[in-house]
Amino acid sequence: MTLAQRWQRASPVQRVFIAPGAFLALIAVLIVGLVTIELIAAPAIFQRAEALNDAQKPSAELVQRGEYLAKVGNCAACHTARGGQPFAGGKAIHTPFGAVYTSNITPDTTHGIGRWSAQAFYRAMHEGRSADGRLLTPAFPYPNYTHVSREDSDALYAYFMHGVPSVAQPNRAHELGFPYNTQLALAVWRLLFFDKAQPNNAPEIVAAPAIFQGSGGLKDMQNAALTARGEYLVRGLGHCSACHAQRNALGATINDQLLSGALMPMQDWYAPSLMDPRQAGVMHWPTQDVVALLKTGVAPNASMAGPMAEVVSKSTQYWSDADLQATAAYLQSLPQTTAPARDKPRVNPQFYARGEQLFAKHCASCHGTQGEGAKVEGSVALPALAGNRAVTMPTAANLVRILLAGGYAPSTAGNPRPFGMPPFVHVLNDEDIAAVTTYIRAAWGNQADAVSAADVLQHRKGLLP
Repeated sequence: MTLAQRWQRASPVQRVFIAPGAFLALIAVLIVGLVTIELIAAPAIFQRAEALNDAQKPSAELVQRGEYLAKVGNCAACHTARGGQPFAGGKAIHTPFGAVYTSNITPDTTHGIGRWSAQAFYRAMHEGRSADGRLLTPAFPYPNYTHVSREDSDALYAYFMHGVPSVAQPNRAHELGFPYNTQLALAVWRLLFFDKAQPNNAPEIVAAPAIFQGSGGLKDMQNAALTARGEYLVRGLGHCSACHAQRNALGATINDQLLSGALMPMQDWYAPSLMDPRQAGVMHWPTQDVVALLKTGVAPNASMAGPMAEVVSKSTQYWSDADLQATAAYLQSLPQTTAPARDKPRVNPQFYARGEQLFAKHCASCHGTQGEGAKVEGSVALPALAGNRAVTMPTAANLVRILLAGGYAPSTAGNPRPFGMPPFVHVLNDEDIAAVTTYIRAAWGNQADAVSAADVLQHRKGLLP
């Protein structure tokens, strides 16, 4: 008996139960089919990517361009282990699902990418597949790199193949728990969350036609092109959403264009919102100050610390002025968010007084009795705490981390000898840290919630040997 005949003979009551079951079965079949396509595509891809790398040696200009783009993408930060050879991999990227070890991307033919073609390299960037067809973990930010143009991918390939010394260092297996260590889990994750860009789609990002409509003339067109170039950098190689966008329970960014701030997994640093002027939004800043902050790590009213200081040190200080201008233009074009006004937080007077005493003893000599900080040659040397957005953000994670572990601006060509703050992890206990943090967040007109010793204990994890 056919399915159609069974349906015709079924009573109305039976049909009520049959229809949802049939629909769910159809959905299940579709999901299994899509996951299977993700998995069985690997052998065919392997056959295409196994060819030796392109025999024609690239031009010196292309290799130099690739070297610049590798700095834009901050590739060395992950693919170079501490004390290891450049781009030989082996660095652990800790995630909530286990440790992912970065791969060897030197031109070694056994352990690196020496046998990869330019097409295979682009596929890894664009689709998140290795040359042998294996699905790569999204700890490698291919959800961002999928936006990188083929031209930029080829320049990166030329640099890694012809500008980087070969290192015969074996790759280390990931230490992920089940089922996250399976290709099936990656296939399902991609099906749910990976939005692959169209090939060679850089023109769509860099020059959206709708931007140019209006009567602004050539200047508006130039400004739009500059902003679009910044978007291409921020969404692609810059992979800013990897830290500044919120993630769901399975580690996928909710929206790579919604840079609304997020707690960085396993690092306990808060990457502030780039859309909120009370956190890290720069829409009201002079453009030259945004450029200076990304180029040198300091600006008239701000300085970098924590993970972003490393980004400036290893990446953005090497960006061209044109790309920094473009990035600043895009960041200043982001929609501004507004949070509801908060009531003035209540602070225990005794706790506040204790924090005031600790501040006078340990902090005032540098930051000033009124939290005014200090500047050298017009740029921040010792950050002001009064009115400091990093101090009054909804979460005190970064402030507590700096008090515990110290705070250091990056050493850059424009600021080669930055001032730093010593750690107090061995000097102050949890109650002390909570008290001085609460005082800083409530003094000199600051209005932010109090911090408890329990909060400090959470941030202290991992800081003590």
